[in-house]
Amino acid sequence: MFKIEKHLFVILFYVLNCFNFSARSQTDIKKTPLNIGEKIELKSAILNEIRILNIYLPQGYSTTSEKKYPVIYLLDGSMDEDFIHISGLVQFSSFSWINILPESIVVGISNVDRKRDFTFPTTNEKDKIDFPTTGKSEQFIQFIEKELQPFIEKSYKTNNLKTIIGQSLGGLLATEILFKKPELFTNYIIVSPSLWWDNESLLKKEPAHFKNIHSIYISVGKEGETMERTTKELHQKLQLLKREKLNLYFDFFEDKNHGDALHLSVYKAFECIFKNKK
Repeated sequence: MFKIEKHLFVILFYVLNCFNFSARSQTDIKKTPLNIGEKIELKSAILNEIRILNIYLPQGYSTTSEKKYPVIYLLDGSMDEDFIHISGLVQFSSFSWINILPESIVVGISNVDRKRDFTFPTTNEKDKIDFPTTGKSEQFIQFIEKELQPFIEKSYKTNNLKTIIGQSLGGLLATEILFKKPELFTNYIIVSPSLWWDNESLLKKEPAHFKNIHSIYISVGKEGETMERTTKELHQKLQLLKREKLNLYFDFFEDKNHGDALHLSVYKAFECIFKNKK
C-alpha cells in the first residue's frame, strides 16, 4: 500500500512540475504581430462597393524619407490568392545580394467577382452560361485608372514606375489594358492569359500605341492547345508592333501547368525587366 501511494506521489510531483515549467515557459514567451504591410478598405464609387487592398511595404519604408518606390499592382491579390507569395518574391528579388528588383510596393487587389471584373462582354453563349456575371472589365479598368492609382500615389511614396501582374483571367484583363489603355502601366507581366474568351476576339483587335511602355513579359505553361497557341499568337502580334525601345519577352514552360506557372513566370519576368536596369 505504501509503495502504491509513494508511486502516486512521485507521479503527482512530476505532473505538477511539468505544469509549473509549462506555465513559466508560457510566461517567458513574448508574442508580437507579424506585419508585412497594410490592409486597406477603399470605397469605389465606380464599382459601387468596398474593395480590399493588401499593401506590401519594403523594409525601412518611411513616410518621412525622401525615397520613392516603384509600385507592382497584383490582380488576384487576396491574402488567400497570390499576395503572400508574390510579395515574398518581391522581397527576395530586392535583397542586396540578389539585386534583381528595386525595393517596391506591392498592391494586391482582392477579388470580389473576378469573372465579372476581368472579362469584357462576350458573344459566345457558353461563356455567358459559365460566367453569368460577366462583362464588366471596362468599369474595373476605370476603377484602376481613376480611383486606385490616384489613391496609391497620394497615400504612398511612389515613383512613376508601375507594373501590373495578371494570370489566367487576370492575364486577359492585363492584355485588355495593354491594348486599350497601355499608358496605365510601365511594365506588363502577362501569364497564361485566357485569350480564348469571346472566341479569341481580343487577338483580332489592333492595340493602341505603346509609347510609354518599357517592357512586356508573356509566358504560358503546358496548358493545352488553345492556351498555348493564343498566348504565342499574342507574343507574335506584339513582336510585329514592337518599337525599338520596347522590351518584349516570352517564355514557354513545358514542365509547368496552368496552376503552377505563375510563380516561376514572375521571377523570370523580374529578371528580364529589372535586372541590370535599375
